[in-house]
Amino acid sequence: MDIENKIQIGLLYGGKSCEHEVSITSARCICEALDSEKYEITMIGIAKTGEWLLANESSPALKAKEVNPVGKTGVSLDYTTTGQIELRGSPENVPPSLSKIDVIFPVLHGPFGEDGTVQGLMEIAGIAYVGSGVTGSAVGMDKAVAKAVFASTNIPQTDYRVYRKSRWESSRTVVVDEIEANLNYPMFVKPANLGSSVGISKVKTRDELKWAMDHAAEFDVKLIVEQGLENCHEVEVSILGNDDPQASVVGEIVPGGEFYDYEDKYINGVSTSIIPAELPEEVTRKVQDYAIEAFLAIDAAGLARVDFFVDRDSFDVYISEINTMPGFTPISMYPKLWEASGIGYAELLDRLIELALERRGKLDQVKFVL
Repeated sequence: MDIENKIQIGLLYGGKSCEHEVSITSARCICEALDSEKYEITMIGIAKTGEWLLANESSPALKAKEVNPVGKTGVSLDYTTTGQIELRGSPENVPPSLSKIDVIFPVLHGPFGEDGTVQGLMEIAGIAYVGSGVTGSAVGMDKAVAKAVFASTNIPQTDYRVYRKSRWESSRTVVVDEIEANLNYPMFVKPANLGSSVGISKVKTRDELKWAMDHAAEFDVKLIVEQGLENCHEVEVSILGNDDPQASVVGEIVPGGEFYDYEDKYINGVSTSIIPAELPEEVTRKVQDYAIEAFLAIDAAGLARVDFFVDRDSFDVYISEINTMPGFTPISMYPKLWEASGIGYAELLDRLIELALERRGKLDQVKFVL
């Protein structure tokens, strides 16, 4: 198909958050899977410093561990009245056929990408983009706000406490006493605004709690302490859709260590998954129903992965969190769960792009129908 008849995809990757490397891995997998007969891809890397860079060749750019200016052209984004984004760089590095983008795929994890900031930019530009809008992205990123929303819709969750970093640093003993008076060990301590289990600790003693609070405070100004469950299934479900979202099969994560942390997810890979999860049918349906409720409650769109705990004895279900731009790496649960549900990786990307166009109301404006 001629380039003029292809949907122009802007693949945003990298970013300023500590999940920069995960983003590059996700972008690499997406780039390799997008159908070159349907799409023309423009790779836009965001350096850790925040600089936006156009990659002249996708393969070398996505093999690097981080986005850097070598072999790339700095670009700015010009808004147009046609609902597209136009790249501005040196003319020889931004061919006219690639300068206008129909859909942005923001494969950005964590702050400055998954939290509504980039989504706000796309809204101002009036361009279609994959995933949740400003509200859904912001609420999904801030676990404390998401928990308040879940509580308002009566989605079950374990007890928790939220603290500002400033209060923790000024009243350490008071805060620890307060936590111990309301929650029992083990507990989970996490920064409110990160994903990929960055900064999360499982604690079983007072000393561990103090260390974990300090550790989480390295990443965020807002800290969450959650009641832990010792004897539970850690399960996840993928959501796909806009106004009428659908849930995938439920999958269980069996962590290699104390819990499913960053190293387990992306480095040592010692965790295992059970897909579909071996749960009673009525429990599976309950997890799926709660996942859809959570998706709609935060005003998510396009995609999300929702994580739960299921008590092994009572089979009570507790929501853990929602992730509005889950990983797309080879071991990521979001695409794996949809593959087990009958939607392969390439088809899944087609659906996400179609949902982005549908949400923007532009399906009739593109030259190629999925």
